[in-house]
Amino acid sequence: MRELTNAEEDIMRVLWRLKKGFVKDVLAELPALDSTGEKPAYNTVSTIIRILEKKGVVGYTAYGKTHEYYPLISEDEYRRFQTEQLMTNYFDGSLQKLVSFFVKERNVSLNEADEIIDLLNRQKP
Repeated sequence: MRELTNAEEDIMRVLWRLKKGFVKDVLAELPALDSTGEKPAYNTVSTIIRILEKKGVVGYTAYGKTHEYYPLISEDEYRRFQTEQLMTNYFDGSLQKLVSFFVKERNVSLNEADEIIDLLNRQKP
């Protein structure tokens, strides 16, 4: 799997939510680009969806010249991929370094730490 750009991720989030849709459906669900409230151009969305198709993360059903698109990977699959990339690229593949970073940066409260410990304890075989 390849990493997606921010624009590609935005479109994938819409497709994950919709399950399937035409370019116009995806466009309708995308947030505005800026404070003007304007959305990306139809052709821009169409081009990004075709790129996602080439990357193997979006499939389609053809209805003549119209295509209905759907995700080929789940949001959880992409989340796992991104987490692995984050751990590998920034934390030498170490879960301990990743957690330590977030504990320091997010000022994890004792209640949150207890919840994390409880979660880890529940995962023990």
